[in-house]
Amino acid sequence: MKLTYPNSEKLKSKNTIDLLFSEGKSVGKYPLRLVYVAADFGENVPIKMGVSVSKKYFKKAVDRNYFKRVLRETYRLNKNILLDQLGKSYAFMFLYQSKDRLSYEEINSKTIQLFEKFLATIKDGQ
Repeated sequence: MKLTYPNSEKLKSKNTIDLLFSEGKSVGKYPLRLVYVAADFGENVPIKMGVSVSKKYFKKAVDRNYFKRVLRETYRLNKNILLDQLGKSYAFMFLYQSKDRLSYEEINSKTIQLFEKFLATIKDGQ
């Protein structure tokens, strides 16, 4: 499996983003939060992912952009955890919600734990 984050997996639709925050469910593993909703994209794409870092905690765009890059990279490297077990398509918003400046290794381990928690949540819901 290629570890890529192609354009087809990027969440860009305003309607889908609105749907995520109005009807989506979430799971969290401090300081990360994953908001998700089942969606049909019509394409052969199982996941659409967006990332967000709060301006409230990181005033400088440089800091926000750094954490967004780290979130995208941890998703790219660990998305196989999700893809192997998903039965339908999902839209995700991946949020960093703390002013704590965690290292890449800490964020990566939290991402793995968050994905496993998400999979456990959807298995229980089915």
